[in-house]
Amino acid sequence: MKKNMGSVDRIIRILIAAVIAVLYFTNIIGGTLGIILLIVGGVFLLTSFVSSCPLYMPFGISTCKTKE
Repeated sequence: MKKNMGSVDRIIRILIAAVIAVLYFTNIIGGTLGIILLIVGGVFLLTSFVSSCPLYMPFGISTCKTKE
């Protein structure tokens, strides 16, 4: 896959995933909403480690800096 995520985008996704995990494991959020948010956080972590977001591709979005 072609990289289409910049450093700032990756850091924001990791922080959001961490906040969701903390909220879930401290029982602030729970039930179905908690599980759904935990899955979303997992997807955010996965895409940030791969540096590629599949939802960006059809729209041609890229937050990655390109060398000119």
